[in-house]
Amino acid sequence: MCSLEKRGSIFILTLRGDGEHRLNPSLLNEIKSTIGSVREEAGASSALITTAEGKFFSNGYDMAWARSSSKEVIERAMLMDSLLRSVVSDLLTLPMPTIAAITGHASAAGYALALAHDYLLMRSDRGFLYMSELDINLVVPAWFVALIDAKVGSPAARRRIVMNAAKLTAKEALLLGVIDSAHHGADDTVEAALALSADLVKRGWDGHVYAQNRKNFLGRLIQAVQDTSQTKPYTLSRL
Repeated sequence: MCSLEKRGSIFILTLRGDGEHRLNPSLLNEIKSTIGSVREEAGASSALITTAEGKFFSNGYDMAWARSSSKEVIERAMLMDSLLRSVVSDLLTLPMPTIAAITGHASAAGYALALAHDYLLMRSDRGFLYMSELDINLVVPAWFVALIDAKVGSPAARRRIVMNAAKLTAKEALLLGVIDSAHHGADDTVEAALALSADLVKRGWDGHVYAQNRKNFLGRLIQAVQDTSQTKPYTLSRL
């Protein structure tokens, strides 16, 4: 479901296959395990790239899996939310720069996964960023909004993302400051992520110092992600 490649001090986590990379427990646990391996193998100065094969970066939670058991739909939705929170928390505390190379559509929870990275690079020839909940009559989880608040500087951009359910192309996302750069195709996006990673690794930063600075910079976001006192990921009457 995902693979890990290492090129020197750069780790590349790739979601494999041509599917939608829906975030169900199997995929989320595999991502979490892979990030754990990155943490264990990290050198003094490293970087992580997360990318995906096919048309989608990730099309969000696997709601079909959640609904496949009518008696357990709420529990399954809460499990996916808990696992994604854990993955995002791992990314936000990883002792190295992290880069999302968004090579396809990123929607809802998939959008949140991308936003958990320090840098977002996106292909410009296809794909969009889409917080889809409003269009499908769901409430955006509060911790998704905390991610958007921390990572998107413009109030107008945040309003478009959450309150207009805008499908942002790379060009629009770049203008709104949601992503750091746009590139022609999937290969160009990954190559740009590799180049950025190489530049960051050359800085020779101590990973633990980097992680502590991120923690201080994004402390309220990390707290919101780790706060499970409000565990319902969506308005569950729609599940």
